Amino acid sequence: MMNQEAQLKLQAYLDGELPAGERAAVEAWLACDAEAQLLLAELQNTGRALDGHGADVKLPETREFFWSKIEREIERQEQPEPVISRHQPVSVFWWLRQWVPFSGVAALVVLLMILVVHPGQSNAGQFGEMEIAADSMGADVFRDQEQKMTMVWFYDRSGDSQFTESSPLATVNHQ
Repeated sequence: MMNQEAQLKLQAYLDGELPAGERAAVEAWLACDAEAQLLLAELQNTGRALDGHGADVKLPETREFFWSKIEREIERQEQPEPVISRHQPVSVFWWLRQWVPFSGVAALVVLLMILVVHPGQSNAGQFGEMEIAADSMGADVFRDQEQKMTMVWFYDRSGDSQFTESSPLATVNHQ
């Protein structure tokens, strides 16, 4: 099995990149090594197959400028990030990061306290709908928002009862 260095040497020989002394040594090696001959033939076939199919890429700048941009970017990324000293003054942004969430929670607590201590003027959420089981029974409801009081009068609609519409069966006061 041929090592990677020998394979690269054959590629450099094929590309014409070897000096004359190394070129002669590779030719002598090729004359006696069948595996090297097979690899060289494969590299030549691959080169012929790729001829004319490769895209010629033209850079908008010179080769040196292109590689210098890459080198500058690599150097920029390799620079260590500055270490923040613990003795630096506390910035305004640190205070904002700490107090903004706290003030949001405090505002929510204040809003909930206002709703609990001073519920809205409507008592609709305190009483569900009433349903009277008998068709002969009726009810009148009076709500006094100022005194936070609701009064309900139940009466017999048929008039057969000893009670009349003007005399209540039950009164419910809620404060």
